[in-house]
Amino acid sequence: MKLKQLLLTGLGIITINGMFAQANILNAKIPEEIGVKTEEQLLLDNDEPLEYGYVDDRDRLYSKMTWEKVVLDERVNFPLYYPVDTNNIGPDRRSLFHVLWKAVKSGDIPKVYADSYFSQERTFEELQQSMQKIDTLDIGFDQFNADGYVDPEYIIQRDIEAYDIKAYLVKGLWYFDKRQGEMKFRLLGIGPAAPDVNFIDSDDEANKEPIPLFWVFYPEARGILHEAKAFNNKNSAMPISFDHILNSRRYNGYMYKEENVYGDREVKDYVKDNALMQLLESQRIKDKIRNFEQDMWNY
Repeated sequence: MKLKQLLLTGLGIITINGMFAQANILNAKIPEEIGVKTEEQLLLDNDEPLEYGYVDDRDRLYSKMTWEKVVLDERVNFPLYYPVDTNNIGPDRRSLFHVLWKAVKSGDIPKVYADSYFSQERTFEELQQSMQKIDTLDIGFDQFNADGYVDPEYIIQRDIEAYDIKAYLVKGLWYFDKRQGEMKFRLLGIGPAAPDVNFIDSDDEANKEPIPLFWVFYPEARGILHEAKAFNNKNSAMPISFDHILNSRRYNGYMYKEENVYGDREVKDYVKDNALMQLLESQRIKDKIRNFEQDMWNY
C-alpha cells in the first residue's frame, strides 16, 4: 500500500511539473529550449479546462443574470492587467488583453460581439476601426494645402494597447442548483473596456469613461484562457490560468447591472450622480443573491 501511494505521489509531482509556465527550464541547454516540452512531458500532460457539466433547466430553482465591472486599478485585479510592456519580458507572460486580442486576430476566437447579449457580431475590420485612430499633424495639413500630399512622418497612428484597458466587464448567471443544493456562478461573457480611442489622450475626464471594445462568449474562449497563464505572486513555479482566475472569481468587481423589468437598466440609470449610493446598490444586489441561498436552509 505504501509503495502504491509513493508511486501515485511521484506521478502527481511529474504531472504538476509539466504544467509550469517555463517548462524544461532546468534541463534547457540553449535559451530556445526553455518552454519547449519534451515528448515525455507531452505524453503526461492532460491539461484541459475543467468541464462545467450539464445543468438541466429543471434543476435551476432560481437564477439571476448580472453584469460586473472589474476595475484594474485594484491590486487584487493586477494579474488580469499586467504585464503591459512585453518588450523586456518572456513570451510566457502576457496580460489578459494580449491573450484575447491575439486570439481574435488569429481567428482562434472566431466570433466577437458588439453587445453582451451576443446578438450583433463584429467583423475584424470593424474592430480595427474602433481600436485605432489615424490623425494628421497641423504641419501635415499645411503640407497638403501647399503640395497636395502628406509625408508619412506627419501622420500619427494611435492603437489601443494593453495599458489602455481600464476594466473588464463580466456577464454571468447566478443560479441555485437544487440537485446539489448550492448557489453557483456561470461566466457567460467578458469584454475589455477602454476609453474611446478618439478621446483617449485628451484631458477631458468625461470622455475617458471606459466602454467595451468587444464582447467574447466565454465558453468559446475557455481553451485559450486555460493555456495562457497569469503570474502567481506567491509562487512563480505555479502560475494560474486566466480561466481559473475568472471561474473561481479571484477578482473584485461590482455589479453595475442586473436583469430587471425595466429593460435591464443599469444602476447609474436610477441612482444618479451619487457614486456611494451606486456602490451600496451594487452591494444590495449581491446580498440579495447571496441571501437566497441562506434562506433556503432557514427553518
